[in-house]
Amino acid sequence: MKALIIEDEKLAANRLERLIQSNFPDIVVLEKLETVRKSVEWLQLNEKPELIFLDIQLADGLSFEIFKRVKIEIPIIFTTSYDQYALKAFQLNSVDYLLKPIKEEDLKRSIEKYLNLKSSFSEQTVLDETKINQLLQALNHPNYKERFVIKIGGHIKTVQTENILYFKSEAKATFIRTKDQKNYILDQSLDILMDILNPMQFFRINRKYIISLHSFDDIISWSNSRLRVSLKGENNLDAVVAREKVNDFKKWLEGER
Repeated sequence: MKALIIEDEKLAANRLERLIQSNFPDIVVLEKLETVRKSVEWLQLNEKPELIFLDIQLADGLSFEIFKRVKIEIPIIFTTSYDQYALKAFQLNSVDYLLKPIKEEDLKRSIEKYLNLKSSFSEQTVLDETKINQLLQALNHPNYKERFVIKIGGHIKTVQTENILYFKSEAKATFIRTKDQKNYILDQSLDILMDILNPMQFFRINRKYIISLHSFDDIISWSNSRLRVSLKGENNLDAVVAREKVNDFKKWLEGER
């Protein structure tokens, strides 16, 4: 069986391909594509695969633009960081969806589901414009975290997400730094925070920091092709964008994340 992976994160695409090959050696991944443009060109010029693994947010926009340019009659397994509520608009037109980071058992379940349903797929699997628009509308209203509840001794305080400069992991604790230069301790880890924060507003530059768009005064070229972020009111020399994140960080700054 022939499959296509459309995913703009190379590490995620390579990992997905390895998981597929290790569990379903009969599945051949024809290509791994990173953008809407390349995906449209490939689908127009090549023999169609039998199954597509499709990420929602690609390097040059939402992947649903592909369906507006190419007629798709191929079953799809969506791979996404969005939670289930955002996918209800098109669940009936897809085989399944996998939340990142993809678990091996979830991938096996999805592919086995596809194999069981394979004989029933027909032109009814095409995503029409109405379904695409429903999905885009759902994605335009994500349920991102708007405020955090902080316990300070015997008191409770709320901190609006828009007032947060950055999150920092230090000494096995997570700290919030606000625009008024105050620090608060938070229960959630940075990994959990990345699932609930708006990725257009926040970026994880390394293992210690998640920063907001309004958290820095300057960005400085640093050693080993890295970047150092000069945080407002701080002298944090460890606020350095990891080398493997620099390209994604620049895209985030340009609003392309």
